[in-house]
Amino acid sequence: MKITDWAIIFVLIAGPVLWISSWNTEQLREANRLEIRYNSVLKTAAQDAGTLLNRNESQHYESGYGSVKFMRADKEAGLAALKETLALNFGIADDPLAMQSFMTYIPAVVVIDYDGYYIYAMEELTGTDGYSVAEHRWRPKKPYVYRDQEGKSLSFTLDQRVTVVNPVTGESVTGLRETVGSEWSIPVLQNEEAFEQVRRSVIVRSIEDDLAGIIHRHNEISRKLGVSYTFTLPVISQEEWNNTVDDVGVLVFLQGIPVGNQYYNNYALGGGRLVKRRPVYGGIHPETGIRYAFNDKCPFPFQPVEVFTNARDAAASGYFEAECGQGVH
Repeated sequence: MKITDWAIIFVLIAGPVLWISSWNTEQLREANRLEIRYNSVLKTAAQDAGTLLNRNESQHYESGYGSVKFMRADKEAGLAALKETLALNFGIADDPLAMQSFMTYIPAVVVIDYDGYYIYAMEELTGTDGYSVAEHRWRPKKPYVYRDQEGKSLSFTLDQRVTVVNPVTGESVTGLRETVGSEWSIPVLQNEEAFEQVRRSVIVRSIEDDLAGIIHRHNEISRKLGVSYTFTLPVISQEEWNNTVDDVGVLVFLQGIPVGNQYYNNYALGGGRLVKRRPVYGGIHPETGIRYAFNDKCPFPFQPVEVFTNARDAAASGYFEAECGQGVH
């Protein structure tokens, strides 16, 4: 055979292989680009939802009443913020039907409250016309409950506060671990480290077990809606779980969106705690005229005239930082 014939055969064989390789490379590039974008959208949506969890109409529901971690999470406000951010970023803000369809990609939203958690997931209901209707709804709040070897029921919170119930006598007591432990001879209450391990383990296991069942149910409902993707519970690292059960927040799962020749599968955590910063006060020395900035932990040698949220803003306005114990001359 002539060399030209071999060249033609090579092109016929190698051409499709090179084309497939190029197509796969492009698909991987597109999948990577979309994954980065979706990660950013999901993280932003979870953060927006977490921020709105602390919206309460009554002051006694705010943090600081009995516990620095106590707060009644406003799950409806958090969910509304989550949906709004997702709808805006996916270009379906003005299309309720598209948003309803998009919700099939969200197998679960978990709102972690101070003394229990809520899960927002798809349920199959019977409509007024007798036909089945699939829609997302809140499941009842589930407490963080643990039973010891003697059958006593312990309801945990996100901190050291615990409620113990004796199922035989019906007697119950609520208080801090150390206080309740001095009244009840329950081993898990006698050691702070053991208490923390059990508390975190109970919260994580309870949420994981519920999520496994809910995502399985989501698959059953999704198949009836024509979705072929199989939803799964992602592997969440211990560090992520520690962050999740450390404070009030929201955990959202987004799965099954096509990205190139793959599917997007991820989750994000948004915290609901407001961190109160110490204000920084600026004042002018009455004798030297020098501007100084102080925090509220130190007594002021003279009257402050401005208030800043941080030392950087004070410095930008021409104030010199004065630490506690530092003389101002």
